[in-house]
Amino acid sequence: MFITLLIITFVIALAMSTSVALLFRKPIFKILGRLVTDELAPTWQRYILFATYVVGISGGVPLWDIEKYVTPDKDGKLLQLTSDRWIIEIYKSIIGSLQSIAWMLLIFFLFALIAYVVVRGFEAKRPEVKSNNPQSAP
Repeated sequence: MFITLLIITFVIALAMSTSVALLFRKPIFKILGRLVTDELAPTWQRYILFATYVVGISGGVPLWDIEKYVTPDKDGKLLQLTSDRWIIEIYKSIIGSLQSIAWMLLIFFLFALIAYVVVRGFEAKRPEVKSNNPQSAP
């Protein structure tokens, strides 16, 4: 049963990570496209999506929690996986995965916001270049 629980929580965490990665793929690319060059944006997007999978799966498959089903307690008894415990473990897997990804994306968006403010500050300080185009003169 332990192996089945491990596989099911992994599949659930993978599905949650995939859903979030697909949902945030375009916004992440747009943000990165604004902050870094067009050549670097796809690479950084790929890294952020990889981090989404790693964080989502590690948050959705809490081995330290699942370990209680293979480690005997003080009396030498193993905790049994009942249908109620299955539901709780599946719920914990979904919530753990989404919560981990949410924290990672929050940190990413906070740093992206700071970087955006810095980029805008440098753009505002840059002197405007006047055009020599005679059609644009009033």
